[in-house]
Amino acid sequence: MNKLASGGIDDGAVDHRGDALPVLSKSATKMKMDKLLSTPLPSYDGSTPGSFVWTHAAWWIARRVRAAQFRTREVTGRDTLPADRGNLCCAWHTNGLIDPLAIALNHNRFFVLGGRHDLVTRPLLSWWTRRMAVQPVVRKAELLRGGCSEEEATQINGRSLLMLATGISEGFGCVLFPEGTSHSDSSMLRFRTGPMRTVLAAGAIAKSRGNPLPAVIPIGLHFRNRELFRTDEWVEYGAPLQLIDEDIPDELVEAVKDGKWGEPPASKVTALRDKLRLELVPMTPNTSDWSEYDALHLMGHVEARRSGQPLSSWREEVLAARALRDALQPAEMSLMETEVPAIEHSVLPPAKAAAQLLGERGLDGRDLNAAGTDLRAFSPTKVIAPLIRLPIALLMLPICLYAFGGQVAMGRLLGDSTDEGLDARTSYHFLAAMFGSLMFWPLLTILAVWLAVNSASSLTDLIGFDWLAVYGESQMHTLLAIGTLALSLLPIYWFSGRVWSKFWDDLVDFKRFLLRMNTRGAQRQNIRGALKNLHGEMDKMSL
Repeated sequence: MNKLASGGIDDGAVDHRGDALPVLSKSATKMKMDKLLSTPLPSYDGSTPGSFVWTHAAWWIARRVRAAQFRTREVTGRDTLPADRGNLCCAWHTNGLIDPLAIALNHNRFFVLGGRHDLVTRPLLSWWTRRMAVQPVVRKAELLRGGCSEEEATQINGRSLLMLATGISEGFGCVLFPEGTSHSDSSMLRFRTGPMRTVLAAGAIAKSRGNPLPAVIPIGLHFRNRELFRTDEWVEYGAPLQLIDEDIPDELVEAVKDGKWGEPPASKVTALRDKLRLELVPMTPNTSDWSEYDALHLMGHVEARRSGQPLSSWREEVLAARALRDALQPAEMSLMETEVPAIEHSVLPPAKAAAQLLGERGLDGRDLNAAGTDLRAFSPTKVIAPLIRLPIALLMLPICLYAFGGQVAMGRLLGDSTDEGLDARTSYHFLAAMFGSLMFWPLLTILAVWLAVNSASSLTDLIGFDWLAVYGESQMHTLLAIGTLALSLLPIYWFSGRVWSKFWDDLVDFKRFLLRMNTRGAQRQNIRGALKNLHGEMDKMSL
């Protein structure tokens, strides 16, 4: 058994189908059975399965962090979500904790949540997850490596799946990932049966109680560069897959009537699994590798420019690449297979070559000129907004460094040193931003107020009035002034972060401009040549 430097396990182990088990992080190897078995159970009497106060607080903070983390955010298909019944949301899983958050934060219902066992045992994080009644799940990756016994895994998973199924039957949302683990592939892994078994059990519970049968929601999760701050996000809710009475045998209904887990028939599980896969796979890149997907994105940009309608959003880029993929992949290709064959078409080599040359310079299809034949030049109109933001950003820089310096350092340290792979990097950045504010801001506020009080005379000379006496001269008035300062610092911290997240976009854009301008000589000629070859092959295409 090979140990990772950070303490995780990468032993090349496979499951009974021969699929590689996910690499175990150090955290995932720590099976704290006492804490797992004492995980608080959700309640379905109110609007939230866990604590009303702490769930709302966590969601409010998470939405603030998400607004800062992504440059653009788009959600489609939300209007198709059935509001009168429970929803099991399923998506591919390539971005760690960000994936369930992207789904749950954009849904119109609160969720009963399940996740990897260490979500409810990790320091700090578990304080929140236990109050939100997150239910732990033991994966095959832990079980087959001896992290716990078969009996313990069955006990924990049986209880958790029953709680999730009950929540869905009572009209709550839930998110489970059929692949069972986060990964970095450009196509979906083999589906596990847990989500299907859970929603069928939920259907049986709902049927026994006279509630509407739940729906399964396929969801496309699209991130431009999942590991980067201020990347683009598109959450694509697909058409609901509604369970029907025929999906829920009477035997299963009888099995769950007494509040015990009932195992759905294997044939029903398999049928639902295959139905979901047929809907979900087209909503993912589903290419042989990432270079092929990058090539399709570049082709989408070139095709749009050739037609005089350049792509204006990340969603449009994804849809353009998807249309080209569907047109170029063999019609007989099975969506049930995990191995995606490479596209055999003469347009792919020049598209890959051009995408690679652009990628080596940190550029992509957005950096092409109107004809798609070269890199675009300087645009004076695009500098107006950044120039307006510049003095505000410089003014807020000291406050931003003070308020967010610790969080940024913690996020980079955790994200860059994680043993869970690139797909977990952004998760740590998000957690550092979310919990960092709770950890650092009270201490920073106390320090700032202490300094202001002890430098009151100097501040009076600077601002022209005694801020401690702004309400009056009494001790109560002084305390009120101190309290006002303390409370006012929190929105100032937040505002400085929002200003600098926007200005960060300006800096990224300026960097791309410099990269375009500094791409000269042989590099520029190679890009032009590759684009010329791509245009030539696209001229021959008949889509």
